[in-house]
Amino acid sequence: MNKIVIAIDGYSACGKSTTAREVASVLGYTYIDSGAMYRAVTLYFHEHHVSLTNEKDVVGAIENIGIDFRVNKEAGRCDTYLNGMNVEKEIREMYISENVSQVSRIRAVREAMVNQQRKLGRKKGVVMDGRDIGTVVFPDAELKIFMLADIYVRSVRRQNELYERNQLVDLQEIRENLEKRDRIDTSREIGPLKQADDAVVLNTTFMTLEEQVDEVVNLALSKIVGKKEVSLGT
Repeated sequence: MNKIVIAIDGYSACGKSTTAREVASVLGYTYIDSGAMYRAVTLYFHEHHVSLTNEKDVVGAIENIGIDFRVNKEAGRCDTYLNGMNVEKEIREMYISENVSQVSRIRAVREAMVNQQRKLGRKKGVVMDGRDIGTVVFPDAELKIFMLADIYVRSVRRQNELYERNQLVDLQEIRENLEKRDRIDTSREIGPLKQADDAVVLNTTFMTLEEQVDEVVNLALSKIVGKKEVSLGT
């Protein structure tokens, strides 16, 4: 069966990562969390006190950053490793969320991460989610999805995610963080968040995770086998 590249872009807390991960599992594809890569860079910058306004410091730091993904069979997911250390839990902390957009807008950071992402997707059979996957990283991806959802629904979803990690965060604080990230992500000069012309829009406000996954899998299968729709019996 022919393999394709599936690019999923969209706003924070729309369900991109969870949907992409499940779609990859159904199709037997590799899932690459591009957002986790930027979060890992943000963590490294934080721990090493890298000045975001000092280009020399930023470029020097990037040269010392190695990011990879390894299967965590016990948790049923792929964990993010930064220079050989599992940082999956740490990069999901609120202080990383508050700073990742500022880090990801830096040209040197984006260029380095885009290069890594393209290498990971060369053999196809990949599902990657982020902000500029369908517009910059893989503009020739066979399937592009653009996800969005109501800001209140997104805030509640993010609050539930944090609660599951034993983090209690006020809903208004989360909403303000998401709105700030939206402004930065859509207005940055390098790789801004925007819908690709040939992307399929998926509004997840009233969709369950299962519905999101089924929709993307059906779209993918139609690309792979040339049929308009394939029923999975779910």
